[in-house]
Amino acid sequence: MPDTQSLSTQLSLRLAGLQNKRRITHLARQVAANAHTDPEKRPLIVFNVSSRLTGLSLNASFSSLTAWSLRLAGTPVIHIACQAGMKHCTLGTNRDDYRTPPPCESCIAQSRLLCEGADIRWFNYQEDPILADTLAHLGIEELSNFEYPIQLSAHAPQQTTISLGALVLPSIRWALRRHNLPDDEDTRYLLRTYILSANSIAKQFAKILEEINPPAVVIFNGSIYPEATARWVTKEMGIRAITHEVGFQHLSTYFTDGEATAYPIQIPEDFDLNDEQNSRLDAYLEERFQGKFTMAGIRFWPEMRGLDEAFLDKASRFQQIVPVFTNVAYDTSQVHASVVFPDMFSWLDQILKIINSHPETLFVIRAHPDEMRSGTAKLANESVADWVTANEVDALPNVVFIDPLEYVSSYELIHRSKFVIVYNSSIGLEATLLGKVVVCGGKARYTQIPTVYFPHSQSGFREQVGKFLSEDSIAMPPEFQRNARRFLYFQLFRTSLPLTDFLDTIPRQGFVKLRRFSWEKLSPENSTTMRIIFNGITNGEPFLTNEKP
Repeated sequence: MPDTQSLSTQLSLRLAGLQNKRRITHLARQVAANAHTDPEKRPLIVFNVSSRLTGLSLNASFSSLTAWSLRLAGTPVIHIACQAGMKHCTLGTNRDDYRTPPPCESCIAQSRLLCEGADIRWFNYQEDPILADTLAHLGIEELSNFEYPIQLSAHAPQQTTISLGALVLPSIRWALRRHNLPDDEDTRYLLRTYILSANSIAKQFAKILEEINPPAVVIFNGSIYPEATARWVTKEMGIRAITHEVGFQHLSTYFTDGEATAYPIQIPEDFDLNDEQNSRLDAYLEERFQGKFTMAGIRFWPEMRGLDEAFLDKASRFQQIVPVFTNVAYDTSQVHASVVFPDMFSWLDQILKIINSHPETLFVIRAHPDEMRSGTAKLANESVADWVTANEVDALPNVVFIDPLEYVSSYELIHRSKFVIVYNSSIGLEATLLGKVVVCGGKARYTQIPTVYFPHSQSGFREQVGKFLSEDSIAMPPEFQRNARRFLYFQLFRTSLPLTDFLDTIPRQGFVKLRRFSWEKLSPENSTTMRIIFNGITNGEPFLTNEKP
């Protein structure tokens, strides 16, 4: 008997796809007919080739809406699109067979749809035979650290060095859902193709930049390798690079002149929340602490359960409880996080030594729910669960391991803890808000200002954790909670730019459909969000909502 819910979901997705195609086509034609761009202005460049293969993802919608709005405001825009321009791309990598070609035909068709009526420059794949020969016999470590000379300008003979290995490494980790790469021929092959493709993109994009000389380039994410390469070339040539990512509110975006995946946020020193802002933040936190939130269109907690009697009975035999919150090892945030420890698993190895030295403490290791995200291709191939099994951590008497599919309330766990250890998870900021001291092993968004303890050496981390384990009570510095509220408020309500006027969700995680709206609504004159994005890109104004502190 057919699954009624699955059939209903399939029909909903099919309908959303048809609606999107019609609405995108209609809107693109309306924009083309009504965009009177100034021929005297230098065109802006929009570079987004990694946010989707088919369909309209949330991140793909940001580029399209932004480009349409800029054109309606009189700013010429050139889209950069991929025309089989990579031997293997990040989203098109087949984890069962690395040599399967990416689905270029359907991806190109979607690019044509999104860019209908717009100025578009395509790049293809151009192999460098000298580079290919150089890479042929290198191992994973050599490939990961590989650098290569490149000439960015036809008019300047000097060369610079591009760190191709470093640029592609976050992408192959993301594509393979693992941090540590096996040194086998299949993985070496894939890493070589990423490097060759990044080199091809760098050379072609440098020519485009030299020809157009744009005032700025608007780039998705900035960490996936085509966009990371484009950002590197843009900055190397002295051109402004703006990146964007998913914001921290429902269907919102985040733009920055920095690295979007690091979420740099500048908070005025004199900013404090007033009564209305405090109430707004408290209402959000009340929902959050019940698991009622989404990130990038994904709800991680379909339910949230309290701690059961078996756990409470075990916990009663120990002096104290310390939860340890991990992250996803292949996430692009790890590039920014791993500044003290080389990676999250090295940090976990240090945690294991601490666990063995403190039998009086119950350590609760909580795996991130994204490691086993249901219904997607995001299942980790190298997980905290694997690390726990390999090191027999769950056999230790003073450890409880909570796997990604156990929907136990992290917040109840925090309430019962002495202090909290995290790598770079958002739960660290929330623990501070709940009144618990936090020690971070990795650099997080919220470590930009004092909200947690973030020792800047491995020995400092060990000493800090050891000190808190042995002390009878731990005092939180008074500025931590104030700063945590200031940071979270800014992250949620100032830097997250809402696009709910234009987008709606569909039953496919991370993907959206266009609402029905007139082309006039996209003009910066008629949309607060589009005006903020327009002024930020064209006038260098902050990408912040207009709320007055």
